[in-house]
Amino acid sequence: MRALACLLLVLITMSAPSPAAAQRFGGNSPVCMQRWEWGGVTWISCQYRSWDECRASAAGLSAMCMDNPYAQRPLHPERSPRSR
Repeated sequence: MRALACLLLVLITMSAPSPAAAQRFGGNSPVCMQRWEWGGVTWISCQYRSWDECRASAAGLSAMCMDNPYAQRPLHPERSPRSR
């Protein structure tokens, strides 16, 4: 009976979820770069002011540029003269 209790305790302990590592989107820059490294490691760096700056940094790496989903954007973007 003790073996069954110990086995049950081990199974519960092993199946308990571990805390997930939060992905960090730092700063208020509008463009982020996501990079993949050997072993499945990924990281995101949001320090780029333009797509061209991000693309230059990502050149030759296994990386991609994307919009920063947490960057503050103006509530009412100005309309371009063409859209009037």
